[in-house]
Amino acid sequence: MSATPPLAASTVDPARQRRDSRRAQAASFLGTTVEFYDFLLYASAAGLVFPKVFFGQLDPRLGATLSFVILLSGYLARPLGGLVFGHFGDRFGRKNVLFVTLLLMGLVSVGIGLLPTYGAIGIAAPLALVGLRVIQGLAMGGEWGGATLMSMEHAGEKSRGLGASIATVGGPAGAVLATVVLALFSRMPDAQFLDWGWRIPFLMSAVIVLIGLYLRLRVTESPDFQKALEAAADAHDSALPLATVVTKFPGQVILGTLAGAAPLAVQGLLGSFMVPFVVSQHIVDRQSALLMLAAGYLAQIPTLMLFAHLSDRFGRRPVMIAAGVVSAALIFPVFGLFTSRQPVLVLVAFLVGLMIVQSSMFGPLGAFLSEKFSTEARYTGASLSYQLGSIAGAGTIPLIATSLVTPAHGLSYLGWYMIGLFVLALAAVLLSRETAGKALPGSVATDRATDGDPEPEFQSV
Repeated sequence: MSATPPLAASTVDPARQRRDSRRAQAASFLGTTVEFYDFLLYASAAGLVFPKVFFGQLDPRLGATLSFVILLSGYLARPLGGLVFGHFGDRFGRKNVLFVTLLLMGLVSVGIGLLPTYGAIGIAAPLALVGLRVIQGLAMGGEWGGATLMSMEHAGEKSRGLGASIATVGGPAGAVLATVVLALFSRMPDAQFLDWGWRIPFLMSAVIVLIGLYLRLRVTESPDFQKALEAAADAHDSALPLATVVTKFPGQVILGTLAGAAPLAVQGLLGSFMVPFVVSQHIVDRQSALLMLAAGYLAQIPTLMLFAHLSDRFGRRPVMIAAGVVSAALIFPVFGLFTSRQPVLVLVAFLVGLMIVQSSMFGPLGAFLSEKFSTEARYTGASLSYQLGSIAGAGTIPLIATSLVTPAHGLSYLGWYMIGLFVLALAAVLLSRETAGKALPGSVATDRATDGDPEPEFQSV
């Protein structure tokens, strides 16, 4: 792309810039909260409700497996959603794409809430559930990258990690909302809860989505994207964002996928497997387990931002390397707490698992992935890396855990599997270049630089 003239400092209104930044970050946070409310509501219901509602005629273990397979189908659709929505987000803007992804998520949740059971329409019920879940996955695939970039690209050069994390913490915020709402309705008698009570949280999504849509209509595009769009027009550049990612950044996609798989696997494990596990072991009841999970998500919000801030100050690599080592070392102690048969220790397991094991690597992840790509392909590249990591981590972990956890071996095989994921994540971070605090290719900050080469080369490893 041809260079455009540097932006004069006098053309930027600092007050307006701060207002646009706050508005973008608030919209990213609230929009992601809504998205994760919808998405994780399904994840929670996949272990507690759907095996009985849509597969009640089958063996309980097989029903749970099929429910988790449908859960996985949403994750499998996410990379495609990241590519499709990332393409339009890189070519036409983040704002419009984020409006569409949020609308789709809301429509799917309402559709799930209204879906007849197997007893009413037979095999059509689980098939329709698969279709809705795939659409949900497509929308979610486009949501994370856009919300993270919108927040990060409006942040200052020295606080991109914290800026990206503001969108990231929408995940646990939405998870808290989903888990608490589901826990409240789970207090109903089983017959009523499985008949209609579980549907209300899904239908409530419509109200929350309307609020998120209103906020996203008021967001402005990021300065970096506006500059990239102008530069592409000046150069008559029509290269597809996916082609740019494949030809220039294939190694970065691989490294990003491996770095994200471990913390995302922890998220999926605690959110969709450990709740039904502790309930089935008669350690705590259904509502208590959900509220413990919600407490972990709530406590996770400040720690995600803390680790993101530390990565701004000390670098992405040092923070994520230390986090990977500590997280791997904590896997078996946390599993020991889950199997202690003491409710208080189970609560501690959820808290430590989410506040440290998951947050320490996940907090800096949004900026770590986004900084690997230049502006004109950043939405596509970051989304693809994250969503492939979601498949390798959160999407597959419920099925893997179901097969690895047995009465004879308990959680031991699963523990070694999780440690293996963190070893791969550490290798990926070690092979990545440090990008914290450095101007990115195609950014406004790059144009303002007057000496040297401030940004790292973005080549595949």
